[in-house]
Amino acid sequence: MKQYDKSNTTLLTPYYIVDESLLRNNLQLISRVAREADIEIILAFKAFALWKLFPIFREYIHSTTASSLSEARLAFEEFGAPAHTYSPAYTDREIERIAGYSSHLTFNSLSQYARYHERVAHDNDNIKLGLRINPEYSEVGTMLYNPCAPGTRFGVTADKLPDMLPKDITGFHCHCHCESGADVLQRTLVHIERKFGRWFDQIEWLNLGGGHLMTRKDYDVDLLVELMQGLHQRYPWLRIILEPGSAFAWQTGDLVASVVDIVEDKGIKTAIMDVSFTCHMPDCLEMPYHPSVRGAKCLPDDAEKALAEDNVYRLGGNSCLSGDFMGYWQFDHALEVGEQLVFEDMIHYTTVKTNMFNGISHPSIALKTLDGAVQVLREYDYSDYKGRMD
Repeated sequence: MKQYDKSNTTLLTPYYIVDESLLRNNLQLISRVAREADIEIILAFKAFALWKLFPIFREYIHSTTASSLSEARLAFEEFGAPAHTYSPAYTDREIERIAGYSSHLTFNSLSQYARYHERVAHDNDNIKLGLRINPEYSEVGTMLYNPCAPGTRFGVTADKLPDMLPKDITGFHCHCHCESGADVLQRTLVHIERKFGRWFDQIEWLNLGGGHLMTRKDYDVDLLVELMQGLHQRYPWLRIILEPGSAFAWQTGDLVASVVDIVEDKGIKTAIMDVSFTCHMPDCLEMPYHPSVRGAKCLPDDAEKALAEDNVYRLGGNSCLSGDFMGYWQFDHALEVGEQLVFEDMIHYTTVKTNMFNGISHPSIALKTLDGAVQVLREYDYSDYKGRMD
């Protein structure tokens, strides 16, 4: 395969590459927002967990959020601070260890609280306990990502809370956004305060979850700061926490692949790559959304219209899943075997959701440092695939 000639490295495709300068730009903005709004913004591992880059993150933030024992342990051991932990359901065999790695632990239900709160406090008397609340309002249009959809398994609605919260519940956690703007948060806060405001004098912290895409170019950062300052004015005793994931790694790096074959059927040309949508870009199929491919124009999914244009290809993965493809992209030239394709903005979520289905080669992970050099953080081989079945 051709090498990534722009980075002066011998790293072969496929691989993810993070640009340190872009990452630091995001971190600087997030740090400024936290300072101006007088809130804490922490990293959600579900969107980004490249722990070898944690030393960079620790220059700007001080905590992280976890949703499992492994994430909580990663926070404690590699980030160097206990996690703000939430899980839809804790288990008997893990609850004590999770508590040991956590500074905050949020229960998804009153029944989980009743089952575990005494055990948690016994193992960590400094831990702060919370409840996840459901404001029954979310503007997330895709149901797969809507935590407030009817029948949701997330959080406690206001009608189920007692007038007096248990004494060891010190905070609320609410998550109902997905790559949303500050205007969405503004409308959501109205519902949160109307439904749950009467309990605010019984708690000391409010975690407004993730999905606040403050590093997107059109995000209204000033409005976010204004909203947070307004909360402080109304509830000066509340510590406000945001835990975005995408915002930290938004547009900080790419997934680089190579064309390994070009096949044609019924007039449709498919460029088969050494990456897979189902293995390496699962959100593209789950959401679904069409990723940006550098130097290519994404056309509407209308085969008749798309195929009337020149140099149009459907992009296909190299797994055995029949649906491991997306189309159609128009290039300014005919693709050739060995040519590189760059999928842009593939660091957040993508890097933590990859899998080794079919034993497909896993992309390496690299960092483009501030001086332009490329540092290989991780390469994968057969032992990684085999180890998953040990």
